[in-house]
Amino acid sequence: MALKTKAFDPADYLTSDTAVATYLSEAMETGDPAFIADALGVVARARGMTRVARDAGVARESLYRALDKSGNPELATVVRVISAMGLRLDVKPAGKAPKPAKKRAPKPSKPPEAA
Repeated sequence: MALKTKAFDPADYLTSDTAVATYLSEAMETGDPAFIADALGVVARARGMTRVARDAGVARESLYRALDKSGNPELATVVRVISAMGLRLDVKPAGKAPKPAKKRAPKPSKPPEAA
């Protein structure tokens, strides 16, 4: 008897807000824009691509292209899609912050010369 397999689709497992948030947070941790765009696409498929596209004000076909591994969505698209999925982006420190640039002391001005 032959072994039957099916392709793994992470969208099948994103059934709760917590699972979605964890999945996208892990994608963001990679720092890989293509992976992040693809992860957003996976979540959009899990939530219903047509509904997400409509709520984000983007054509469904355009959203599929933008959120593909080879896509390069504009930040405005990403923000609208995240909002349409009922999510938000949070920013937190990544660790040790870079040192602030040192301010230079102003150069002393020359005293006016007597004429």
